Amino acid sequence: MNYQEEILKLKKQKNAVILAHFYQVPEIQDIADFVEDSLGLSQKAANTNANIIVFCGVKFMAETAKILNPDRKVLLPDMNAGCSLADSCEYKDFKKFKEKYPGHIVVSYINCTAEVKTLSDIICTSGNAVTIVNSIPENQPIIFAPDKNLGSYINKITGRNMVLWDGTCKVHDILKEEEIIRLKLANKDAKLIAHPECQAAILELADFIGSTAAMLKFIEKDDSKKYIVATESGIIHQMKKTAPGKEFIIATIDKTCNCNDCEFMKLNTLEKLYNCLKDEKPEILLDKKTIIEAKKPLLKMLEITASAKK
Repeated sequence: MNYQEEILKLKKQKNAVILAHFYQVPEIQDIADFVEDSLGLSQKAANTNANIIVFCGVKFMAETAKILNPDRKVLLPDMNAGCSLADSCEYKDFKKFKEKYPGHIVVSYINCTAEVKTLSDIICTSGNAVTIVNSIPENQPIIFAPDKNLGSYINKITGRNMVLWDGTCKVHDILKEEEIIRLKLANKDAKLIAHPECQAAILELADFIGSTAAMLKFIEKDDSKKYIVATESGIIHQMKKTAPGKEFIIATIDKTCNCNDCEFMKLNTLEKLYNCLKDEKPEILLDKKTIIEAKKPLLKMLEITASAKK
């Protein structure tokens, strides 16, 4: 079966839009209508007239699409496509944690479950986290969840002392300073670009720190010809499209592994995407209360970022 052809037929028949995160396998990125960070994808879907949203990413991303598009059917090709970071912060545990810090505002990274979003005051992305935190009065104590590496980075940039939930993304957290130094010594003409979910020691070595979307903008405009990339390997496909004349070296923990491939992102395949569209399942289902409560901190984030751009 030619899955590409059949997927495109089904997409047209069912008035569907296909969203793909930067970390998806290349063949899914190439067939998608939009390839972006998770929030950008949900916003793009909201601006279409599609009846069905197929989110090729992980579960928390598809949940965000459902929260922002509650009247549309949202599908995820593989419901087992979870997230080590989101899974590190369960609702019941975070609720208890929050209760220990009365009077604190909760800023949660978008990489969390819909349930944890309901416990949050403001959501942020890796791209707007500093803007969000800087919008909060300095005397207002903050809990930041679930990524402690991102939280530590924001604390350093803003001078805040946010209380951090002890969670990490294993794809980024697995990267070690020693291997990054080895790569830099072996490629002295390369710049290190890193996602802020990496450990602080790696961020200290980076020439540029930013979200996946920010990384793409940086390599397009920057005059270097070679980059060591400290994030999930799926981004390399878009980097080669964005800057075809440049060289990209994906950072791993040693020369032999593909340990920073996200096992959850890679669960989605063209075959699963085809079956998902054909059968219109697995479907993301959230109760009305969760959608309403989880939407509030997302809208607050959008309000703050829109105001900051004025």
